[in-house]
Amino acid sequence: MRKEQARPLALVTGASSGIGYELAKQFAWHGFDLIVNAEDPGIAGAARELRELGTSVEAVQADLATHDGVERLYERVTAGGRPLGAVVINAGIGAGGPFAETDLAGDLEVVDLNVRSAVHLAKLCLRDMVPRGEGRVMFTSSVAATQPGPFEATYAASKAFLLSFAEALRDELKDTGVTVTALMPGPTDTEFFERAGMEDTRVGSGRKDDPAQVAEQGYEALMKGEAQVVAGSFMNKVMAGAAKVVPEKVKAAAHRRMAEPGSGDR
Repeated sequence: MRKEQARPLALVTGASSGIGYELAKQFAWHGFDLIVNAEDPGIAGAARELRELGTSVEAVQADLATHDGVERLYERVTAGGRPLGAVVINAGIGAGGPFAETDLAGDLEVVDLNVRSAVHLAKLCLRDMVPRGEGRVMFTSSVAATQPGPFEATYAASKAFLLSFAEALRDELKDTGVTVTALMPGPTDTEFFERAGMEDTRVGSGRKDDPAQVAEQGYEALMKGEAQVVAGSFMNKVMAGAAKVVPEKVKAAAHRRMAEPGSGDR
């Protein structure tokens, strides 16, 4: 057996920066070969840096918000004939602002990438993993999944979908040898808030968690086969716990204070 074939293979999407890049590093450090994906050219540079950790890395630049992008990525995953040991469905975007005023195309892109592509890629991966009786799947959801999200309504709803989807798949697959984990970070120091147009909000301008810490906690939970992990600061765990008992109206009002445009200046 060739040396690289003895190493497990992992796929990480949204891996050019932020949590996805840090998750890819975790896999590299723990003996995985990698296929990494993002829609931006930065994925090539990320792959070069990951190779310096002593692992084989293939970069696939593809826009997963499109059907063809997902299909092309998975064709590359399966081209070498190696089984996929783990997949982290992490690629995602946000869209901040009043829903009645935000660009429709932007909101639909959130749905296409965060929701549609996650379902599409999970379907392809699980069709291969389940018959083999082994595999690990992780979806990057969010603490935002536990509450209504005024001024980022589409994003918060998409993360709630991912949390529910992960929990349902986990139950379906409980006797198959395939585990499903939901990663639930809070505000993290990535490019998310800039890309979502939320830099002037309280959450966008406030304290954020280290993506490396979030990724380490996520990787550990995935390897243990845990159902979900609220990663990052202790406050994230407090928020997620409180969300189980606090009324939706109260949670919505709290989120509004954090995400309303201009709230960072108050």
